[in-house]
Order: sequence, then C-alpha cells, then structure tokens
Amino acid sequence: MGTAERRTRSGHSAAAGSVQGSGELTAELGAGPGRPTAGAAHGKTLWVEQPARRPRMPDPVRTAAVRAVLIVSLTLIQAMVAFLCTLTGSWLAFPMVLSSVASTVVATWGVLDVWVTRQVWNQRHGVVSTPSSTARRIRRERRRARRQARAVSRDQERIQRRGGRGQLSHTHT
Repeated sequence: MGTAERRTRSGHSAAAGSVQGSGELTAELGAGPGRPTAGAAHGKTLWVEQPARRPRMPDPVRTAAVRAVLIVSLTLIQAMVAFLCTLTGSWLAFPMVLSSVASTVVATWGVLDVWVTRQVWNQRHGVVSTPSSTARRIRRERRRARRQARAVSRDQERIQRRGGRGQLSHTHT
C-alpha cells in the first residue's frame, strides 16, 4: 500500500497530502532536503543516473556487435535443432547440419566484423591514451634539443646582423 493510499484511507485526500506534506512524502520515498529530485512534486524519481564505468561503444561498433550476437544466437539454435534432429533420426538432420556449418562460417565472419570495425574506428577517430613515462622522457629530450638548436641559430643570426663574421668581438688589426 503506497503513501497516497494510506492517506486516502485515513481521511486525507491524496492530492492534499502530496501538496501539504510534500516534505514528508519525499522524505518517506528516499529523497531529502539535501537530495534534489526531478519529480519532487510528484514523489519519487523513476531512476537515478549513475556514471558509466566505461564509455559507450561507437555506433558502427555497436551495430556490428548487435548483428554478431543475433547471428551467433541463431547459429546456436540451428545447431541445437540439427543435434536434436540427428538424435531422432529425422530426414531433416542432414540439411540442418549442412546449414549449421554454413551458419558457423557466417557467425565467425560476424564476430570478426566486430573486431575489424572496432579497430578501424579506433584508427580513424583516435584513442585517448596516456603515453608511458619513456615516451614522455624521449619527447622532453627532443624538445630540449630543438630549443637549444634554435637558440644557437638565433645567436649566430644576431652576430651576423651586427656585422661580425662569426666573431664575438670587433677588433680591427
């Protein structure tokens, strides 16, 4: 029996109970002053959003996965029917076994399609990855070497602009 039904039986109307005692209603249904709810005026919320543990699969990969699951499940059903037909000695056993072999090939293709689609999507759209400390160290060293090379070339250009011929002091003999 819900809260509104209890109030109706005790003489309060359901609408009056939800308007006048909305604090009570939401507190009884799991929402409180510190927990705002989308449907606080109506009582309790239908669901609570929780962050996903893993990001959602891309659409092409999800489509290929659904297709593969359907194909594999139909193949398993077909193999079971072929097995049962073989046990009973039905004339349908041989055609079912042949079609099960063909379905197994198609199911293998479906599973490989998921894998290939996922690899292609990752290659085209990139994968967020954290480089290892070794890769970071190598990049840092390369940047440092480029900075030093630029600094040396700037110094050489500055010396040549001042009229020097690669010498630091201008002593005439």
